[in-house]
Amino acid sequence: MKPLSDLDAETARRLRGIFCDIDDTLSWHGKLVPAAFVALERLHESGLVVVPVTGRPGGWVDHIARFWPVDGVVGENGGLWFWRDEERLVRRFAQPEDVRRANRAKLDALADQVLAAVPGTALASDQPYRELDLAIDVREDVPPLPREAVDRVVDAFHAIGASCKVSSIHVNGWFGDFDKLSGCRAFLRDRYALDLDAERDRWLFVGDSPNDEPLFMAFPVSVGVANIAAYLDRMAARPAYVTSSVGGFGFAELADHVLQNRA
Repeated sequence: MKPLSDLDAETARRLRGIFCDIDDTLSWHGKLVPAAFVALERLHESGLVVVPVTGRPGGWVDHIARFWPVDGVVGENGGLWFWRDEERLVRRFAQPEDVRRANRAKLDALADQVLAAVPGTALASDQPYRELDLAIDVREDVPPLPREAVDRVVDAFHAIGASCKVSSIHVNGWFGDFDKLSGCRAFLRDRYALDLDAERDRWLFVGDSPNDEPLFMAFPVSVGVANIAAYLDRMAARPAYVTSSVGGFGFAELADHVLQNRA
């Protein structure tokens, strides 16, 4: 990984938009960093398309798409993408409602098994607002679990054929072949009739943890905030650049760097 200072002005001026993770990328210690929220507004006002891409639930995505200074949100690790079109919220899903309902029953059954088998875990507090996945809390509202315990949760998802990703706070599992990258592709196709793969060097992604790997692998211009260092030993794909600051402070650092170079 190169320091963020190596991201040059030509690359910054070429950008059409920025995709960003939320937890521990815009936040720090469970709180949205004020400077990061201001940075979203500054990036948006500069003419860049700004899209958070998160493992957080559809209920959160509904709120963020309506009230934050962003152009849309991809949520549940690519399972859904919402945006506000003038006065109307547009909602899109990777799976039809009947498939989501059937998968929910299987995931709910697994939840009880995981909580019984891995002491210290809990359902994520935002689970009631989820449409497609099951989120097991491993460090948000429970004491941080050791890596061996997290791996046992991952193994439980894989044992029933579910996809699974580890974030900085949750282990998320779902049925289906979507991920954060496919969600970004679908959002740009539906919202702007754009082909992400045809112009991926014009989009920047910034994140912090293993569930961001599909985007670190796909985007030539990818950035990790400094706290990604804690996960590098379990990541096959790493970002091209890294900030010197952690969490939302690192995101604000990135916004400053991009906007200064675009100027």
